[in-house]
Amino acid sequence: MAQFIKLYNENPNSKEINKVVKVLQNGGIIIYPTDTVYGLGCDITNTKALEKIAKIKGVKLEKANFSFICNDLSHLSDYVKQINTPTYKILKRALPGPYTFILPGSNSLPKVFKKRKTVGIRVPNNTIARAIVEALGNPIVSTSIHDEDEIIEYTTDPELIFEKWQNIVDVVVDGGFGDNYASTVIDLTDDYPEVIREGKGSLDIL
Repeated sequence: MAQFIKLYNENPNSKEINKVVKVLQNGGIIIYPTDTVYGLGCDITNTKALEKIAKIKGVKLEKANFSFICNDLSHLSDYVKQINTPTYKILKRALPGPYTFILPGSNSLPKVFKKRKTVGIRVPNNTIARAIVEALGNPIVSTSIHDEDEIIEYTTDPELIFEKWQNIVDVVVDGGFGDNYASTVIDLTDDYPEVIREGKGSLDIL
């Protein structure tokens, strides 16, 4: 059964953060809060964990549209080809925030993503998510957890999330009620930004 760890966004307890990080380092799967909906995540460097998430989502790992959750833009050059100044300015304006940016992938992507031409980058405006990534030392790969409910697309109550996922994942982080709106997805691989999905993030940053 999964651990249920309570954390506060204003000041996440470092001891509890380290418990989550240890699970990630051991190839575990976590559910954690972001500035939008709750996410399912694992260590980007752990292939077995990545395969587990793909299996949970029912997708082939090579084709999965997972996001890379970063704690700031310093990891960008590890996974993204060099970007131009206008693109960087958009990222600086928008992040941390409820956006996923599609950017050109670099040659140093983890092995399982080597064939990918693009990568989705997220820097959520959520202290818990960013503290986990910072303590881990590299991004986590993430995907939203959906609900089968026809009316509500995303579960927002961490206790209900735990009830449903406790035998599937290793940790559920309770960071309070989540949002019911996903991130705004913007493709920045061409000369002009293309909005792929309008979500929580405003388009004023473009």
